[in-house]
Amino acid sequence: MKKTIISILLIFLVFICAGLVIPEKLVIPVEGASSNDWNHNTFWYEPWGSSGVHKGVDIFGAKGTLVQSATSGYVIYTGELGKGGNVVAVLGPKWRVHYYAHMQEVTVEKGTWLSQKDKVGTLGDTGNAKGKQPHLHYSIVSLIPLPWKATSETQGWKKMFFLNPHEKFF
Repeated sequence: MKKTIISILLIFLVFICAGLVIPEKLVIPVEGASSNDWNHNTFWYEPWGSSGVHKGVDIFGAKGTLVQSATSGYVIYTGELGKGGNVVAVLGPKWRVHYYAHMQEVTVEKGTWLSQKDKVGTLGDTGNAKGKQPHLHYSIVSLIPLPWKATSETQGWKKMFFLNPHEKFF
């Protein structure tokens, strides 16, 4: 019994470590977009409505523009959320969840494996972006806390989980 538990823990540890060593190189998830298509200072900007602070970047473009996977990964959620509208969550390298929101159309299904640049959906204005300029809200959430990133800012403790996408693209 004791050997079985140790074996299971060892397999679990190897599995976790394997996810951490997979390289992470991201592409901008809106086809044709450049760093000129979002405000570099909006990550952790406040005040930001009922969310308090903005935990991602909004990449603007024409409605219907292709939204592509920023990295390879496994689709863990597709659906509709109040603020996010049509959303997709992808578990990628380093145990990070890549969150795509406000899409007009979602073109992937939960349980799908994506390669970098695979189509995820199209740019839109769903959720609390309704009636605003079409954009993709893109966030990166680390499932493993990075305590050195926490700050004394509003909700600063959450910075150990939310990473600045702008810094990851370059």
